[in-house]
Amino acid sequence: MTPDADLGYRALSLLGPRTVARLARELGMPQSRVSRALDELVAAAAVRPVPAATNTGYRSPGALVWEAVAVERVLDTLRQHRMPAPALDRWRRHVMAATELGLAALARASLRRWPTRSAARQRAASLIAAERHEHLAINTEEVFDAEATTAALPLDRSILARGIRLRVLGLPPSDGDRYTAYATALGHAGGMYRELSALPLKVMIFDRRAAMVPSDPLDLERGYIEVADPEAVQALAGMFDRLWDDGTDPRDQGVPPIELSTREQALVRLLAMGHTDQSAAQELRLSVRTVAYTMRNLMDRLGVENRFQLALLLGAAGAAPRPPRHGTPGSTTT
Repeated sequence: MTPDADLGYRALSLLGPRTVARLARELGMPQSRVSRALDELVAAAAVRPVPAATNTGYRSPGALVWEAVAVERVLDTLRQHRMPAPALDRWRRHVMAATELGLAALARASLRRWPTRSAARQRAASLIAAERHEHLAINTEEVFDAEATTAALPLDRSILARGIRLRVLGLPPSDGDRYTAYATALGHAGGMYRELSALPLKVMIFDRRAAMVPSDPLDLERGYIEVADPEAVQALAGMFDRLWDDGTDPRDQGVPPIELSTREQALVRLLAMGHTDQSAAQELRLSVRTVAYTMRNLMDRLGVENRFQLALLLGAAGAAPRPPRHGTPGSTTT
């Protein structure tokens, strides 16, 4: 572990439960460094928040108080599982966001745990069914598997079909493909989607009245926590709004629309079907020279060097039809 995390754990073990502010003061360290150390300790299950019932005697009752877990249990955990760096970063972001929003300090009556992913999905469906105005979601997955997409899209479409505003924040795909299946399908259905390079935690917010966050950001099968406390839900919604303002629509960064003249459209369609310049000229009652000139002018206008590059660009922009498959009606080859 880092030296700061090691020092923080030893201090809590020796001095007893402390708030971040008090621990920073006693160690002579900035609170930001102490907070990062605690994030690392939480990820390693080396510290835990003191139950609300025993959190007394502090001038700031809402401040979170941390205590050290017995060293034997910590060592057992570290021996059994060393968390990889990307997973640890995800844990840190999740814990930092939850701590800053005060979720861990909420009374137990304000929280409800749904212990499995399936149960959480059923609860989310019931909350969605009761929505009237707005649905917000942050997805921290870099890749949507088939199961997740299949589960998400029907709910999204049902939201949009009832005239409810739907906004989703996600991460850029890990393979660099800006057009993920989920994002594309959501946009076609009328939802709004933006991306950020880093997101603090996965969350769903229902009409700004309730929210659901994962129990464990590294294992969604362990279910979700439902938050009903108005102040906490508003804090989560405020976080979403700030992130949304910083996000970008991946479709705005894709290939710009390409407008073709009537002649260019007809010529591109014929060439995509497998015609040569000569047969295309005969179909359109043009000279072969006019066909060649039209294609050269189009390549110069779009900044490509050859017809292969032109075909790729037109196909990506949706300005050219897909060539027919081999052996299908209308194809030129068998």
